[in-house]
Amino acid sequence: MPNPSTAAGPRLDIDSADRIDAGVLEALPYQYASRRDVDITIRNPEYTSVCPMTGLPDFGCITITYRPDESIVELKSLKYYLLQFRNVGIFYEHLVNRILDDLVAVLSPKRMQVRGEFTARGGITSEIVAEYRKK
Repeated sequence: MPNPSTAAGPRLDIDSADRIDAGVLEALPYQYASRRDVDITIRNPEYTSVCPMTGLPDFGCITITYRPDESIVELKSLKYYLLQFRNVGIFYEHLVNRILDDLVAVLSPKRMQVRGEFTARGGITSEIVAEYRKK
């Protein structure tokens, strides 16, 4: 198999997923936690990262749906968190799980789903879904 970095020219520079700092995510108290459940859906239709094999850009929509327990995510912090992926080489499956793990660690929701819908490359689209439910 040809080396992906030389088969079609030099590979573009990519960053490692190790550079993603989940510490930028901020949790806010959900003031109605003792009164009612709500389901929150957040969409980022302009998500970008890069293919770890070629360095070519990946585009898609990340949808986060969750039922908070005691905390909700502060949206500006989520925006800055997701922007960190822009030059990171990461496979779709790993990306969706990474976002889910980072958000669950910060928010400890009752349940959460992260869905990634990625635009076509080579005629193939991908949709990846990862879920968490509090025990």
